[in-house]
Amino acid sequence: QLQASGGGLVQAGGSLRLSCVASGRFFSDYSEGWFRQVPGKEREFVAAIMWLDGTTYYADSVKGRFTISRDNAENAVYLEMNSLKPEDTAVYYCAADLYGLGSRRVDDWKYWGQGTLVTVSS
Repeated sequence: QLQASGGGLVQAGGSLRLSCVASGRFFSDYSEGWFRQVPGKEREFVAAIMWLDGTTYYADSVKGRFTISRDNAENAVYLEMNSLKPEDTAVYYCAADLYGLGSRRVDDWKYWGQGTLVTVSS
């Protein structure tokens, strides 16, 4: 089970840090990802961090502004979001996949959190 938190309302140019805590064992064997979804649109990839070596991947739209990290001791993955833009407004979901490859495809991720809303005002 994944529990996401940290969303909220922020002005453009501001920052937020999302957290996702996983229950269960062997967290370090799971690749972790963040996706986001705007009503009426498909869920899209934001970032991923690999289980094996911590390699990270980012969508072009967030590269240089967002940072994904993980703390295996805390069973947690984080998304640090800086220089936020109104177009970053969405519900953000964390996802996990056992020995995952960090895919950008929604269907490749098996476990999902409940989502946390991020609203960026202009």
